[in-house]
Amino acid sequence: MSLKERTYRVLIVSAAADFNAVATALFPRSKFEAVVASNVAQGKRLFAEQSFDFVVVNSPLPDDSGVQFAVDVSETPTTIATLLVRADLYLETCDKATERGVFAVSKPIAPDVMATALQWMTCARERLRKFEKKTLSLEEKIESIRYVNRAKLLLVQELNMDEADAHRYIEKQAMDRCVPKLEIAKEIIKTYS
Repeated sequence: MSLKERTYRVLIVSAAADFNAVATALFPRSKFEAVVASNVAQGKRLFAEQSFDFVVVNSPLPDDSGVQFAVDVSETPTTIATLLVRADLYLETCDKATERGVFAVSKPIAPDVMATALQWMTCARERLRKFEKKTLSLEEKIESIRYVNRAKLLLVQELNMDEADAHRYIEKQAMDRCVPKLEIAKEIIKTYS
């Protein structure tokens, strides 16, 4: 899927109605699906129920500063968090937020600066997406290796093959039947377990 076709889910956590109106206008409906929460508790509930590509926290909020929520959200490997803080708290908050993977932006924020921040967030999200694919690929390979090793062990135990013969047997069966070794391994496990 190309970047132009991709849609992003955004959680805006803000009690400021004016900001919410401007922020939702910055997220065109053709590319973004924005949901607004008016406090941290509601934001946590929505974040637990749904997955979001971006979370924008407009600090402070009625029930909390929102800083810890932004940090917690950023620990999710598929979500980019941005924290908007008052100018007088920016320097103090920026270091803490940045070292925890949260983008920090000083308020007041002009719409063009917010649009630039949105572009940076999109770039970071796409980079994470590439890592997700690599991670999934590695996890699949590890799973396949585990199944094949277990199948080889069963062939050694049940058919008195040595490990090299068991390995060749699984590879030959996979090649002869044009199926992945994982499928052969699962059949062997099912047969001898």
